Amino acid sequence: EEPWYTVYTKGDEEYNQYMRTEWGFEKRGDEAMFEKLSLEGAQAGLSWLTILRKRDAYRTTFFNFDIDRVAAMTPEDVQDILNTTGETTRSTVVRHRGKIEAVINNAKCIQEMRSEEKNITSKDGRHNHGVFDRFLWSFVE
Repeated sequence: EEPWYTVYTKGDEEYNQYMRTEWGFEKRGDEAMFEKLSLEGAQAGLSWLTILRKRDAYRTTFFNFDIDRVAAMTPEDVQDILNTTGETTRSTVVRHRGKIEAVINNAKCIQEMRSEEKNITSKDGRHNHGVFDRFLWSFVE
């Protein structure tokens, strides 16, 4: 008997693998949550399979969703991404200025959350790198 999700995956093995091992499974950590937010934002108006197939390109383009590195990206970086052409459709992110800028802006917002948390709770000057994760999960825990 086929798993329930094959109705949605239509037999695509990559999609089946995602459903078997990731969909519905808890993700934790600021970078993991930032990646999920970024990919979900990229999906707007598109199929999840389109984004799933481009996930490696997103990881490469956005430094494996390293929040500090993404937040430091410039308008020139955005233009470079928009100008990028790949050998296959999988090798480039969705080239939509608003979606690309949203990823960078979200990274800056996470940095701001970290800064605010540090100012409130940290006496030793270290960033609290779980603040975004805790914020998102606070709605369900």
